[in-house]
Amino acid sequence: MAVEIKYVVVRKGEEKMTFASKKEADAYDKMLDMAEVFSDWLSVAPLTIEEEQREALGMFLAENKDAVQHILRTSKLPEGTDVVSEVNESAPLAEHHEEVAESEEADDAVEVEKAEVFAKAARPSRASKAA
Repeated sequence: MAVEIKYVVVRKGEEKMTFASKKEADAYDKMLDMAEVFSDWLSVAPLTIEEEQREALGMFLAENKDAVQHILRTSKLPEGTDVVSEVNESAPLAEHHEEVAESEEADDAVEVEKAEVFAKAARPSRASKAA
């Protein structure tokens, strides 16, 4: 009989992910904490964002924390601006890439608009500059 040790990350009573090592489980748990903080922070932003979108954006920022830190330090995109995104493991990779390619064109316009709104919200208003 074999004995296996598994580390399970549980959030709000729901199993999120299972890991073979404590270190991996702790890193994932920390990323979920960061995603929750980002989501909470976005809820007080002067934007109207659905809760589901806030949570997805919070998770995206947490998954790409190294790129976010680089952008904040240098005001430039990091070299090789690949982003981390979850791939549906049940679907073959080629199918995933086809789905992404089809949806990217539609999403590009939305992403540009979101970026512009986010940039405007981040800039101080003229009234606060005058004060």
